[in-house]
Amino acid sequence: MILAGPRRAKAPPPTKVLTMTSKVFLQVRPQVHEQLGHWISQARKIPSPELQKQALASIAGKAFHCEGGGVYGLLAGDRYREAIRFIVAYQTISDYLDNLCDRSTSLDPDDFRLLHSSMRHALTPGAKLDDYYRFREERDDGGYLDGLVMTCQEVLAGLPAYKLIAPHLVELADYYCALQVYKHVRPEERVLLMQTWFDEHKSALPPMTWYEFSACSGSTLGIFCLVAQACHEDCTAPLVRNLKDAYFPWVQGLHILLDYLIDQDEDRRGGDLNFCSYYPDHREMLARLSHFYRQANLSISALPYARFHRLINQGLLGIYCADKRVYRQKEVRMAAGKLVLQGGSAGLFFYLICWLYRRMAASDPLNRLGFAGGSKSWEDGAMTTSEPVPACVRPPMIRDVLPG
Repeated sequence: MILAGPRRAKAPPPTKVLTMTSKVFLQVRPQVHEQLGHWISQARKIPSPELQKQALASIAGKAFHCEGGGVYGLLAGDRYREAIRFIVAYQTISDYLDNLCDRSTSLDPDDFRLLHSSMRHALTPGAKLDDYYRFREERDDGGYLDGLVMTCQEVLAGLPAYKLIAPHLVELADYYCALQVYKHVRPEERVLLMQTWFDEHKSALPPMTWYEFSACSGSTLGIFCLVAQACHEDCTAPLVRNLKDAYFPWVQGLHILLDYLIDQDEDRRGGDLNFCSYYPDHREMLARLSHFYRQANLSISALPYARFHRLINQGLLGIYCADKRVYRQKEVRMAAGKLVLQGGSAGLFFYLICWLYRRMAASDPLNRLGFAGGSKSWEDGAMTTSEPVPACVRPPMIRDVLPG
């Protein structure tokens, strides 16, 4: 008779800010960079010059999306490598397609819809792939997008609780993909399409505006959270439902509204759609962002390891409020100062860490991947030259972002 060995205890996610930070830098970040290195290598083999350019630019300009999403790998316990492999591949699809649609000259909703169907296929192991470039001139990516999709499928196929999360993954992906179609069509059609879309869903939502609903739809955090949770044998249907309801709308809404908050000046100059610009004034905008933060914390309060999820919310405040774009916009700087304070000591800690991380050339992750040379910086989505940060430069005190 063969006796089974003792079952290894499930590794819990960090619930303290210092533990979280150390695990992010020592465990998550190296794994994310390893995966990004693989996809950079694959992107460099793309035959189409335009598709190669957009694939490489999307990784260079938005690698921090993968780093941020990779934190959910800590929720997967011992299977964090699998979770991060999925997160990086899925987020890379998202960022790549966003670049393709942003820089499209066709404004063709059929093109955008077909491209984003790959994100739905990526969530369904065994789903048949399509000719995702059928409606555009540049079509030869050497299997790059297919490879990303199949990587996601492969990871999901091996998850113990995939069947429990599958319908929720599809729901969140459908929100996301619909938004990407509507926001990239002709400017004069966007708002009406999104308002009509909102009208179809608002009866099932808490009180919010059409542009807040759109923001809630534009995040991938709920998908990452569900995939990480499904790595565990003891994942249950009620838990999965509670996770989805916590992340959509509140955590996802907080995520994307903060993203649009710091992009306002840039989007105004570029004539791009920005959800925060639809608030009647900055006071209302700050009130609603604060409301989303409070509701995000309330929604995760009954979840297992609620403190982990709360650190995510506090981290979102720190990450976005520490962005360089905040300091170029007076009203945004004032709002950021107040939001950071709402995050408490953890929010302030993440703010200071992110401020330092983003401004130190030595911390540029893509330098180590061989993508950028010397002191190149890819912040704000574009390559610019920058001098190394002098050792004497200090992070700003909270008073520097407070009004007055």
